Amino acid sequence: MNARVTRVLPALVLCVTLLGGWELYVDLAGVEADLLPAPHAVATALWNSGSLVWNNFAVTAQEVVLGLALALVAGFLLAVAMHLSPLLRRAVYPLAVGTQAVPIPVIGVLLVFWWGFGLFPKLVVIALICFFPVVVTTVDGLAAVDPDQRKLLRTLDASRWQAFRFAELPAALPAALSGARIALAVGVIGAFIAETTTSGAYPGLGREILADVNFQTPRAYAGTAVLFAFAIACFYTLAFAEQRLAPWSTRQRGEPH
Repeated sequence: MNARVTRVLPALVLCVTLLGGWELYVDLAGVEADLLPAPHAVATALWNSGSLVWNNFAVTAQEVVLGLALALVAGFLLAVAMHLSPLLRRAVYPLAVGTQAVPIPVIGVLLVFWWGFGLFPKLVVIALICFFPVVVTTVDGLAAVDPDQRKLLRTLDASRWQAFRFAELPAALPAALSGARIALAVGVIGAFIAETTTSGAYPGLGREILADVNFQTPRAYAGTAVLFAFAIACFYTLAFAEQRLAPWSTRQRGEPH
C-alpha cells in the first residue's frame, strides 16, 4: 500500500467511526436537531448554504493568515531580542506570559475604539493569541545550540552576527516553525473570538456561526466543520513547509520528507 495512504488511513477510519457514532447517537437518543444536529443534517446545511458559508469563510481565512503572519514576525523579532539581551528577557518574558491571560472581550472595546470595526483589530486579537507559542519555542530554539558549535565558531573568530547566522538561527528555525503550527491551531479559534468581540457588521464565519447557533444550528455546525478542516489543512501545510525549510529537523525526528 502507498506510504502516504497508510499514514492517512488511520485518521480517516477514526473520522468515519466518530461520525457514525454521532449519527447513531442522535438517531437512537432522539436528540433535538436544534441541540445537536446529525452529521447528515450538517452536510445538507453546508450544501444548501455553501455560498454563504464560503463567502464568510474567505473573510475568516484572510484574517487567520494575516494575523498569523503578524504573530510570526512580532514573535520572532521579540524572541531574537530577548535572546540577545538577557535584561530584556527578564523584563519582557513575564509580560508575554501575562498577555495570554487577558480576556479578549475586555480589550476588544478598546481596540474597536482605536481602529473601528475593520480588519486591523481582528488581526491584533489573533496576533495576541498566536504570538506566545512562537516566542517561547523560538527562544528555546535559539538557546539550544550545540556547545561544540559555539566553541568552534569562537575558535574561528566568528563575530556575534556570524554565530547567530550560522549556529543559532538554524537551530531555532525548526522550533519556530513548530511554534507556528501550534499558533495556527489556536489562531483559527482566535479568529472566531476576534469576529465575535470586534466585528460589528463586518462579515466572517465566526460571526455567522454565532448568529446561527440558536436558530440555524445545522448551519452553525457546518461553519464549525469548515473551520475544523481549515485548521487541519493549515497545520499540515506548515508541516510541509518545515520539511522544505528545515529538513534536518524532520530527519532527526524520523518524519518522512
